[in-house]
Amino acid sequence: MNRQTQHITIIGAGLVGSMLSIYLGQRGYTVDVYEKLPDIRQEKISAGRSINLALANRGIRPLQQLGIFAKVEKLLTPMKGRMLHDHNGNLQFQNYGQKPQEVIYSVSRGGLVALLRDEAEATKRVKFHFKQSLEAVDFGNKKIRINDQNHAFDVLIGADGAGSKVRNTMSQAGVAGVSFAKLDHSYKELTIAAGANKQFLMDENALHIWPRGQYMLIALPNLDASFTVTLFLPSTGETSFASLQTAKDVDELFARQFKDAKELMPNLTKMFFANPTGTLGTIRCQHWQHKDALLIGDAAHAVVPFHGQGMNCGFEDCFELNALLQQHADDWSIVTPLYCENRKANANAIADMALENYIEMRDSVRDTKFQLKKHIAFALEKHFPDVFIPRYSMVMFHHIPYAQAQKRGTIQAAVLEELSSLFTSKEQFDAKIAEQILIKHNLIKT
Repeated sequence: MNRQTQHITIIGAGLVGSMLSIYLGQRGYTVDVYEKLPDIRQEKISAGRSINLALANRGIRPLQQLGIFAKVEKLLTPMKGRMLHDHNGNLQFQNYGQKPQEVIYSVSRGGLVALLRDEAEATKRVKFHFKQSLEAVDFGNKKIRINDQNHAFDVLIGADGAGSKVRNTMSQAGVAGVSFAKLDHSYKELTIAAGANKQFLMDENALHIWPRGQYMLIALPNLDASFTVTLFLPSTGETSFASLQTAKDVDELFARQFKDAKELMPNLTKMFFANPTGTLGTIRCQHWQHKDALLIGDAAHAVVPFHGQGMNCGFEDCFELNALLQQHADDWSIVTPLYCENRKANANAIADMALENYIEMRDSVRDTKFQLKKHIAFALEKHFPDVFIPRYSMVMFHHIPYAQAQKRGTIQAAVLEELSSLFTSKEQFDAKIAEQILIKHNLIKT
């Protein structure tokens, strides 16, 4: 079928659905996007469940390819590293990378979604339909029912997030192999408002972390000089969301664990009980495709937010799907299975690494040996750039497939463990000794 007349239906007008509609509109498809929520450009949608977004290289590349990154840049606040806050309010800054360009960017979900929708409509081939809930899918006859109305599709794409109705209808049609691993931690969003003169009250070029072992608080900067603050706590237990029943409970926890943050939030308890508590978990699907329906983004592979890769991975999905359409002359019968095969292992890898990064953020970053390993990793990257890139950098600043980064990261972790037992400080690093260890682990061939 000629793509000029082929009709693509996308369920979900969030970040990934909106980006994919731009790609498809630019390719000449007719695209209808159905979204159950109101249009954020027209109506205010209650906050509290967004988890501020961190845009990195994997997400930037498709924005550049689409020709819209210059507009997106105006929404970004650069973060050069982590600013650790201890119990006494003492600060320690840890760079994300060692090159000037190795930064990640804080961005408003609402602002980015609105921009993507505007750009999709600018193709003149994409139409959004809001307050439209998917009720059923007839995969055999290629029809969907939305708000009691039937619509035909040529290709159906589920970009409707972790609670995907498209994925659920696939399951009801007999497509097995979906798992949801709920994390036993939840989250709550809060806000540190801008100062009296619209100034940032903390360093605006850092992701702030209050690591406390089994839980943590983080804060990301916004363009209006506020910070979006997120508390991650166990769902149940002695120190947990279940234990925070009164304003006194919340006040006491923050006074004990996050004193400097508490001082910047005079309306802490009011915010705490006004905003919802969000759940966290990992969704894995054995099958992303059923007949002419396809899952993308969180609908296929929702991950916990601790590596800042949910959006970036979803944007990379769009980039890879478009590349396959280009490579195979828009033959969806070839493209769809290839896309699923290519992306599934990578989605599973970032899901694993995101879970591991939670432990790093809330606990490991405080450890002196962890910090030594980070220094050694930077030294290795500097002396042996062709064979060693820190795993965090592979994920955030490169386009190395997630599965490959995970595999390389396992070997590199063994290297760092060995070198950190030989060098007790970063000043002791010896490139010749390090080279022998890299040879030993087959990272350098002799």
